[in-house]
Amino acid sequence: MSRNCGEAEWLITFVMRVDSLDITLKDNERIDDLQYKGLRLIQKEDGFCFGIDAVLLSYFAQVPKNGSVIDLGTGTGIIAVLVAAKKDPARVVGLEIQADMAEMASRSVALNGLDGRISIVRGDIRDAVQIFGPSSFDAVVTNPPYMEKGGGLLNPEDARAISRHEILCSLEDVISVSARLLKSGGKFSMVHRPHRLVDIMYHMRKYRIEPKLMRLVHPSPGKRPNMVLISGTKDGRAELRVQEPLYVYDGSGRYTKEIDVIYNREIADDPCGDK
Repeated sequence: MSRNCGEAEWLITFVMRVDSLDITLKDNERIDDLQYKGLRLIQKEDGFCFGIDAVLLSYFAQVPKNGSVIDLGTGTGIIAVLVAAKKDPARVVGLEIQADMAEMASRSVALNGLDGRISIVRGDIRDAVQIFGPSSFDAVVTNPPYMEKGGGLLNPEDARAISRHEILCSLEDVISVSARLLKSGGKFSMVHRPHRLVDIMYHMRKYRIEPKLMRLVHPSPGKRPNMVLISGTKDGRAELRVQEPLYVYDGSGRYTKEIDVIYNREIADDPCGDK
């Protein structure tokens, strides 16, 4: 059954039994193994697929143990799930504006038995302070849209376009809202593109999030970085530490040892691709 079928057909679901759990999958959905502590994620067959950027952010994110953290624009819920498993916060909230993505992320949370620690909330990032209140989190993590909206025509209801382009919120929206959600001393962590680095640091300082830690991600040695991991502290003192570059592949085209460690594996399979 394809997604192009009528609305009634699209809403038809079937039940898959997974490790004694009844997990409801909709047509055009699959369950992917995250290769970490048995975690799995529900994703759409032809929809937006989480990438290595989300995995790297969950590894890099500055999240205090037993603290409260919000993932702005959680999408499939991949970052919320991995942060809950790797960083051991007391509470994780995933905020997502797209109803179908939020509902799917909620089922992934249930699939992993994390209902008590992760809550998925449907809402607009720009309304987050009204939803949760100011200074309500110890940490914010986010993998926001990378591309400025520009002048091209984009479908505001296209999930892929929303994930990649600043259609529903801008970089400044994400950073300004993060600053208001964070307690003083709270941590902000984000993955983005290096060509936006000046804008990122400008807005972080403008909204009192002092850049503290940065790492550039390169496809392989000798190639330009295509991702930047950056973290800052609300009301922090000025001091930026730049970590050693992170290389995804070595000179022979194999995943580097550090990437294998991040993915918790010895023999690495290709991740499903980034933005």
